[in-house]
Amino acid sequence: MDKTLRLPYEIRWVRPEEWKSTMALIWDTFMKYEAKDYTQTGIRNFKSFITDPQLYQSFLDGAYQMLVALDGEKVIGEISVRSGNHISLLFVDEAYHKKGVGRALMRRMGEYLKQEKEELYMTVKAAPYAVGFYKRVGFRISVPEEEIAGIRVTSMEKFL
Repeated sequence: MDKTLRLPYEIRWVRPEEWKSTMALIWDTFMKYEAKDYTQTGIRNFKSFITDPQLYQSFLDGAYQMLVALDGEKVIGEISVRSGNHISLLFVDEAYHKKGVGRALMRRMGEYLKQEKEELYMTVKAAPYAVGFYKRVGFRISVPEEEIAGIRVTSMEKFL
């Protein structure tokens, strides 16, 4: 795979005024691709997480970092990290699936964590729909699938 893949999309840190549209992208994509794998409790817990005012405040304080991919002005994907090196959310607009957007976001976040934060690895609790993607970008399963508060996840890690 060509590691110098160039996309016609901009990838940069999200701006506060883009928070709501980014969370809407996350919710819409979650409902289309992941909600079927969750209990009603899990769906409610996920929505509660992405709409929690404390999450937004953590973002404003710099404790919850998020990159976005944009096609012009439109947010088409995002990746966020918390607790130093834990991928919290990674979502790509349906129209941009399988076009390298998720891979580019993952690569950019990995570079940032390694070079700027001096992290040695990153972790993720992958939804069932996303496990295959994470494997393709170099993650390995560290804990088999489990259910936490109605949300099915597989713990994975990748050394940088």
